[in-house]
Amino acid sequence: MRHLFVLLVVLFVALPFLWMAYAAFMPQEAVYSGEVFSKIGFTLDNVKRLQKEGFWERLLFSLGLTGGVVFLQLLLGFLAAYALRGGLRLLAVYLILMAIPSELLLVPLYGLLKGLRLLDHPLALVLPFAVSPFVIYLLYQALKAIPEELLEAARLDGAGHGVLLSHVLLPLLRPSLVAAGVLSFAAHWNLVLYPRVMVSDPRFWTIQTWLTDLQRKYPVDWGLLSAAALLSILPLALLYLFFERSIVSTFEEGLKG
Repeated sequence: MRHLFVLLVVLFVALPFLWMAYAAFMPQEAVYSGEVFSKIGFTLDNVKRLQKEGFWERLLFSLGLTGGVVFLQLLLGFLAAYALRGGLRLLAVYLILMAIPSELLLVPLYGLLKGLRLLDHPLALVLPFAVSPFVIYLLYQALKAIPEELLEAARLDGAGHGVLLSHVLLPLLRPSLVAAGVLSFAAHWNLVLYPRVMVSDPRFWTIQTWLTDLQRKYPVDWGLLSAAALLSILPLALLYLFFERSIVSTFEEGLKG
């Protein structure tokens, strides 16, 4: 009975994704006729139409942009977590920052970026996210689990901060860095409101901003919209599948701790 209940829940959660995957390769005549199940077929027309709409350019732009943000967050988060473990008394500040909804910062950030003349510029989508309190806290928790004796032994052997960070802590924190990177990638990849407000130039639209514009242009073209949505979540799905073990092990260790 319990397995049946779990199976029903999984099917209920997966149903929208299964429908999206089906509609993405469904012939247009089946959509507009309403006979979506009697006229079952497979076509790549929707994917080809996405290319004409500029989907792949937006996807590559978003990949590069989000990758840059993740790199900055991991680099600066790693250094900040090391400073916190070393005695920097700012942990409460990071916890408070984590509790602030990002929507509350939209108006102040808009004014700041306008003053810096960075509106309608790719840096407006990168600089405000260069540091993540969540990433810092996650890496700080991982650093706390490393025995102090190990670091003391490295210091006695003459290791400075650079050697400790690059040759001792970095290999030990690799699973936590991977988990933080995937979560950071997902958070920035799925931003919709912020890039819509800060960037009006279509050349710098992220994939999510582009999707909202596509929905306005083709509000009832379910095949095209489903294909765009399916392909837009593909990078996230691949990242999670590839790094699933690191993500699960990181949070299991956190729960044990």
